[in-house]
Amino acid sequence: MLRIYNTMTRKKEEFSPIIEGRVGMYVCGPTVYGFPHLGHAKSYISFDIIHRYLKFLGYKVKYVQNITDVGHLVGDGDEGEDKIAKQAKLELLDPYEIAYKYECEYFKAMDALNILRPSISPRATGFIMEIIEAVKEIIDHGYGYVTKEGNVYFDVHKYTKYGQLSNRKLDENVSGERIEVATDKRHPEDFALWKAVDEKTLMKWHSPWGVGCPGWHIECSVLSRRFLGEKFDIHGGGIDNLFPHHECECAQGDILTGSVPMNYFIHNNLVTVNGKKMGKSLGNSMTLDSLFDKYGAMTVRYFILQFAYRSMVDFNDQGMLLAKKQLEKISEFVKKVGSGEEKEPTGEIKDIYENCLKAMDDDFNTPVVVAEVLKLIKLPLSNVSELRYVINRLLVDILGLKFDKENDADEIPEEIKRLAEERWQAKQNKDFARADEKRKALEEQGYLIKDSKDGYEIVKK
Repeated sequence: MLRIYNTMTRKKEEFSPIIEGRVGMYVCGPTVYGFPHLGHAKSYISFDIIHRYLKFLGYKVKYVQNITDVGHLVGDGDEGEDKIAKQAKLELLDPYEIAYKYECEYFKAMDALNILRPSISPRATGFIMEIIEAVKEIIDHGYGYVTKEGNVYFDVHKYTKYGQLSNRKLDENVSGERIEVATDKRHPEDFALWKAVDEKTLMKWHSPWGVGCPGWHIECSVLSRRFLGEKFDIHGGGIDNLFPHHECECAQGDILTGSVPMNYFIHNNLVTVNGKKMGKSLGNSMTLDSLFDKYGAMTVRYFILQFAYRSMVDFNDQGMLLAKKQLEKISEFVKKVGSGEEKEPTGEIKDIYENCLKAMDDDFNTPVVVAEVLKLIKLPLSNVSELRYVINRLLVDILGLKFDKENDADEIPEEIKRLAEERWQAKQNKDFARADEKRKALEEQGYLIKDSKDGYEIVKK
């Protein structure tokens, strides 16, 4: 039975979907103003594993991941410049060009990491009318107020449950920690639903409160409700967005729908580089393109799978080189096993497989799965049909690893693989005359068998 750590309750809970056999999952997507980096890989590989395992369990998953292409201000607060607009000035491009350019870069990197595409990836700018209507609803319920400057804020002091997700009290919420607090708020903790902009701003829309753009938090409340309904199963995102972003989402959703919309809130942890926080301002932010060139995309994926999604990942060259070496061993094992008939596992192979599924049921515990995989590749190649079954379910379907097919065993004809397997079984049964007969048949067709303590390998003469 699958158990998930729910940030709402601070404990693992048995997963029970709202509709049997179906899962609605919303994950906060990227703000598209720069090249995807290691932090994106950590986050979206984590939720890809969750997505994949839910599908493996037989659920039909509707996975919504938004694209933030407006409203996310520098400093993550309510004052300052939109991140996309700022980048547009730097690159001398239209903000919409910037958003499209980096959205394409994001999906290219995610595809390289073999991350399954979401069911829907809605852009915030495509739903401005729905956002405006949601802001109206919040105002009509008495929780939003309009200032003379044309800004609309959520009245945090009126919403007495604010802090329910982060466990922070109002006197701990210093909204001006990183940037200057807006002067037209009733309270410093109030957050923006709609921000007024001047006529020179390129990304702007007409609203009942004047020309402006949405605040950062409102888009997720609107898009999750639009595509998953007023109540859905899972909301995911980075732990760095727990406060204020996700806290604000809970408040907005509660007012819009009458209850907090998500049943389970899942947070993945952050990435450090050589023990230090990763960030552009610190000069240690690593783009995925540069990592792919140095190590390969699957090495990046495998490296991250060695850590639980709720654990901090410390990136360093030593760890990446070890991950690369381990993945090469796994790839070589997969190559030797090849493709062909599959059978459900028995014996030690079954034990390893079941240990992996138990680990996944325990809040998607991929480090245990990786450790079990390293045991798997040490087994002899005497039951390749069972090994194929486990490889395809575990390494491919659940862990999402891709293996290079160039020059591998998939190029070996099925008839040759059948003869090789018959020879191996004859040898195991000490029927050496039959084993020698099969060996000669293989040699006549241009193939040799190399035996080892772990089994055998088919090679061309």
